[in-house]
Amino acid sequence: MSLESGIPMSSSSSVSAPTAAQWERVLGRLRVEFGDAVFKSWLKPLTFANAGEGEVIVSVPTRFMRDWVERHYLERIRAIWCEENSGVRTVAVRVHRPATPKAAALGPNGLGVPQNSNGAANGNVNGNGHAQQLTPAATPTNGAPVITGGEDRADISAPLDPRFTFENFVVGKSNEFAYAAARRLAEAKTVPFNPLFLYGGVGLGKTHLMHAIAWAIRERYPNKRVIYLSAEKFMYQFIRALRFRDTMAFKEQFRSVDVLMIDDVQFISGRDSTQEEFFHTFNALVDQNKQIVISADKSPSDLEGMEDRMKSRLGWGLVADIHQTDYELRLSILQSKGEKLAGAGANVPAKVLEFLAHKITSNVRELEGALNRVVAHATLVGRDISLETAQDVLHDLLRANDRRVTIEEIQKRVAEHFNIRISDMSSARRARAVARPRQVAMYLAKQLTSRSLPEIGRKFGGRDHTTVMHAVRKVEELRAGDSSFSEDIDLLRRMLES
Repeated sequence: MSLESGIPMSSSSSVSAPTAAQWERVLGRLRVEFGDAVFKSWLKPLTFANAGEGEVIVSVPTRFMRDWVERHYLERIRAIWCEENSGVRTVAVRVHRPATPKAAALGPNGLGVPQNSNGAANGNVNGNGHAQQLTPAATPTNGAPVITGGEDRADISAPLDPRFTFENFVVGKSNEFAYAAARRLAEAKTVPFNPLFLYGGVGLGKTHLMHAIAWAIRERYPNKRVIYLSAEKFMYQFIRALRFRDTMAFKEQFRSVDVLMIDDVQFISGRDSTQEEFFHTFNALVDQNKQIVISADKSPSDLEGMEDRMKSRLGWGLVADIHQTDYELRLSILQSKGEKLAGAGANVPAKVLEFLAHKITSNVRELEGALNRVVAHATLVGRDISLETAQDVLHDLLRANDRRVTIEEIQKRVAEHFNIRISDMSSARRARAVARPRQVAMYLAKQLTSRSLPEIGRKFGGRDHTTVMHAVRKVEELRAGDSSFSEDIDLLRRMLES
């Protein structure tokens, strides 16, 4: 794609041919105009490739980067270059990938398992189909070190939980969109959207859907190479590759798969080197039209410590959120699990399931754990499962859920206590009459909720997490030196917990 300047060229005009030196001046102006962050992410990788007949060609390493540059920066690049050289009429962006060594052969499951002449993997294979030990690889002729052993090659992809399939996933209003997107991706022959980004709170089913996608692809397309692992494991593998100076093998393993699935991507936030490698891995796979599936606890735009260029990529495809469960979905999940328990000889009365669905509202993991506790207790002590038994066994969990407080409730109660408007909690006003109650509300939010500091800050007008930390320290100092103020805080806390 190219853009024409519309500047007529006279046959008698004498202009010099575009040169690499002119491109360096163009880059310098682009850096000043767009800033270092944008320049580093999108413009610095551009290289001067060729020029002639009034056209300049610059190259980029991937199609993804070419499309982004054309959409956001190409017009400005052309305009600046026209100022540098009036003979430039068009600027075109072409993809030129540098040659890389041939990828190492991967097994059908995406693991780096060496194969013998019959196509079978060398080494022992466990019941889950994962190689336990590999035959040590030969040292390459260039003398580069080779990582060998089962942990380093065969254990890159994490094992899949056989319980986490689409058939065992209970669908409700809060997760139906994410479920439909995951199912469509798993059944599609070609990439329907890239990446698929699943996000939601703890214990709402993100990992279940990730495993279900992997199981479905393995069953429907057994020859596709799939890697599923946590962001923490990705970071570990990258650091290990750096340690053993084997980054090329690392790159080829992760960039030679058909489907790459990374769970809990928020854990690479703030880790610049890992982000940089993940950025290039993502870019390379998208450019090859390979599928990427990502999960996180927040949407791409809300990931703290993630570079803007990474956020833009994560939000490029389809973003599907999983909401908090409603009563109907919680009851359906418990009924499904109750049917399986009944098959094992443990009958759970309907009123117990309804009680748990009403009381345990935090997440599915806690909900299923509560049912397991009730059944295990009844089985071990030889008692029938009843509503009274459930209340007795789960007294600590029920009390914790009963006193769960929201940040909105805290803001409302504190605003009423100090006689200010609720809107003042999110305003930019710094008068002490407003700032002190706001600090108190932040302090109570930290004490009474499980929200992180950045999440609390966003509820108070998008403030930084350091502002919340300062508020917490300030209130603690005031409580230590002012008994009346401390009593006010205790009163507010009792009112919120009651």
